[in-house]
Amino acid sequence: MLAEFPGGLARPDTLLLVLLALALDWVVGDMRILFRVVPHPVQLVGALVALLEKRLNREWRAAATRRLRGLFVVAVLIALAAILGFEIARLSRAVPYGWAIELFVVTALVAQRSLFDHVYAVAAALKGRGLAAAKREVRHIVGRDLDHLDDHGVARAAIESCAENFSDGVVAPVFWYVALGLPGLMVYKTVNTMDSMIGHRSVRYRDFGLAAARLDDVLNLVPARLAGVLIAVAALFAPTANPFRAFATMFRDARKHSSPNAGWPEAATAGALGLALAGPRRYGEVRADDPWIGAGRARATYQDIHRTLFLYVVACAVNAALLALLGVLRTAI
Repeated sequence: MLAEFPGGLARPDTLLLVLLALALDWVVGDMRILFRVVPHPVQLVGALVALLEKRLNREWRAAATRRLRGLFVVAVLIALAAILGFEIARLSRAVPYGWAIELFVVTALVAQRSLFDHVYAVAAALKGRGLAAAKREVRHIVGRDLDHLDDHGVARAAIESCAENFSDGVVAPVFWYVALGLPGLMVYKTVNTMDSMIGHRSVRYRDFGLAAARLDDVLNLVPARLAGVLIAVAALFAPTANPFRAFATMFRDARKHSSPNAGWPEAATAGALGLALAGPRRYGEVRADDPWIGAGRARATYQDIHRTLFLYVVACAVNAALLALLGVLRTAI
C-alpha cells in the first residue's frame, strides 16, 4: 500500500492514507484548538454559501429564477472545490512527505470522533443535567424543532443523527475519497454543507436549495446503503444488537423515510437495537408527518444512546477493516 515517490521515497497510497486519517481522527477529533486559530474548511464553505445565499436568494424573485440562481451557486462551489482538491493533491505529490498535507485534509474532513463526542454529550446531559441541557447539546447535530420534544424525543433525535451522520460524516467522505481522491472528497463535503444549509424544505430554501438537495441525494445513494450494511454487520459484534433484525428492518422500512438515503442507516440502527425511529417531526415551520421506522420502542432513553454509540464504534471499525481488506486484495492482485 505504498507508492513510489520520485527519488525513491515511499508514499502511502489512497487506501493507506484514508486508514491513517481514520485512526488519527479518533485521536485528535475535530482539532478545536487549531481551528480556533484558522477556519475549518467546512466553515469557509459555509461562509461562502451564506454570502451567496444572502445576495442571490431574494424572496420576491420568481421560483424559477431562484432555482436557477441556486444551481449557479452549486456549480460555482463544486468547481472551486474540485480545483482546490486537485491542487492540494498535486502539491502533496510534488514534494517529499507532502502526503502529510493530504493526510491532514482528509482527517479534517472526516467526522468520526466529533460525531461520537456530540452524541455522547446528549446522553450525558440526559442522564445528569436534565432535558434543557440535553436539548442544548442535541441542537449541535440536528436541525429539527426541539421545543416540544420530551426526553424520549431528544434521545431518538440523537440516535437518528448518529445513524444518518455515520453515512454523511464517515462513510460518504471515505467513499468519495477512495473513488476520486481529494477532488471527490472536497466536492462531496461542499455539496453536503450546502445541503445542510440551504437544502431544507422551508419556504425560503425550497427553490433556491433544490439543486443542492438533489445533488446531495445523488452523491449519498451508494454511501447511505453501504452505511446501513456496515451497521447491520456491526450488530454481529454488539452484545445488545440483533443483526438479522437490522437487515430485515433496513430492507423493509428504509424507503419509508422522506429522504431517499437517510432511511438506510436509520432503519438498520432501529432494527439492530429494537427501536422505532423517525416518525413525525418539525423542521422550522415545516411539519414532516413521516411514518415510524422499526417496530420497537419509541421511548428511547440515554441508555439507548450509549447502545447506539457502541454500535457506531463497531461500524467504524468494520468500515476500516473493509478498507484494509481492499488494500490487501489490491496488493495481491
